[in-house]
Amino acid sequence: MLILGRRAGESLVIGDHISVTILSVEPGGTVTLGIDAPKDLLILRKELQQAVSTNQEAASANASTQMITALENAFLHPTAGKKPEKGD
Repeated sequence: MLILGRRAGESLVIGDHISVTILSVEPGGTVTLGIDAPKDLLILRKELQQAVSTNQEAASANASTQMITALENAFLHPTAGKKPEKGD
């Protein structure tokens, strides 16, 4: 981790296309940042990224459980859910 000291109005550059500027530092410790980056680059607060990741993992686990149950039912009861054919 790179640790830098910056004051309001000072910037840092990440790669060729990202610039972060310290806009203000409030007495309570809140820092306001300005980020100049390509529009196609997704920028999220870390806590939001973690929430999105947690939701995706939960949805994936739930979908996997449902998929396993459906497959088990299909193999254990292969005729369940089939419409009777004419003449049956």
